[in-house]
Amino acid sequence: MRQYLTATQAADMLGVTRATLYAYASRGQLRSETIPGRVRERRYYREDVQRLLDRKDARRDPAAAAARGLHWGGPVLESGITLIHDGRLYYRGQDAVTLAETATLEEAALVLWAAEDNERGRLFDQACALSPRQLTRLRACGKEPYALLQAVLPMAARADLASYDLRPAAVRLTGARIVKLLTAIVAPRDARAPLHRALQRAWAPGRAEVGDVIRAALVLCADHELNVSAFTARCAASAGASPYDVVSAAMATLRGYKHGGAGERVLTMLAAADTLRHARTQVAARLRRGESLPGFGHPLYPAGDPRAVLLLRLAESGGNDEASRVTRNLRKAGSELLHDLPNLDFGLAAITRAFRLPEQAPVLLFALGRTIGWIAHAIEQYTSGDLIRPRARYTGPMP
Repeated sequence: MRQYLTATQAADMLGVTRATLYAYASRGQLRSETIPGRVRERRYYREDVQRLLDRKDARRDPAAAAARGLHWGGPVLESGITLIHDGRLYYRGQDAVTLAETATLEEAALVLWAAEDNERGRLFDQACALSPRQLTRLRACGKEPYALLQAVLPMAARADLASYDLRPAAVRLTGARIVKLLTAIVAPRDARAPLHRALQRAWAPGRAEVGDVIRAALVLCADHELNVSAFTARCAASAGASPYDVVSAAMATLRGYKHGGAGERVLTMLAAADTLRHARTQVAARLRRGESLPGFGHPLYPAGDPRAVLLLRLAESGGNDEASRVTRNLRKAGSELLHDLPNLDFGLAAITRAFRLPEQAPVLLFALGRTIGWIAHAIEQYTSGDLIRPRARYTGPMP
């Protein structure tokens, strides 16, 4: 019910009479629907009411509205890549969850990059910028996989001179080479296979069914509008940075514990959720200490994250009874105490535990999948030619 407001609540929130509220609805500015079981009453979507409030605030104080837009507020950039609407996620008009049920990450890239028909057969047939010998020497460094992903990008950028061509078709080619490069670092056994199959053979050899789970997770991670790493990618692209530097900047941002690193924190919680009682105790202790609870809730999905719904369904299909029980314990405890539902981070942790993937799988799946989105945002930003340069509202001592 947090998704809806009664007529009285909506009118009070907008500071108008109910008659004015009804006028907004009749003009299509607000959606309303009958409340189940109460045919004479109607309810209104909270997001519609908030959107009207944001518009009023923008007219009254444009500077303040712009500042709020950087914190889950109104739109601050135009983009034709990803839409989040009515609790659903769309990649260029295609339902992302439906796409994830069948498409590979490479096919999702063709959608998000708006690839031309004549490009489809050759984008991912290219070799990456570094030789197999160079990649083998890099992997021998013994660093954690994510650190290797970050380390290899500037090295490959120096070798890939074509990456400085920032026309859309050239960036799509560079983007595909970057994806091949990152795949080769994480899954050295079979870097020529589709990304999800290479990961499955490296992480779950002999279990071909896990490949479809990895494939779905990668597609679900591909993009999510102007999240912090995508915004970072766009800022770098707006300055004219190469696609390698765009991905490098975004990857540094993704590693933060509030973003892509949240999945590893959920795994830690799952390890201590062997019983429902232990899960509740753990959640309560975190709340008591004033800590946030990773894996639950999302401001853009008040009725639940659809990406998590698919991943949790796949986790349940894994046949790992112990992992399923632990996941249910934490999910129940978190939902009861927070009144929030699992999000993508929870889903990535759930499939990691259900299919016994490496502990770094959540952040690696996130990074490899989201690279597709970062390249899409870079293409769009290069095409616009705009430099992203917001102004700051000064709050320090006056001279």
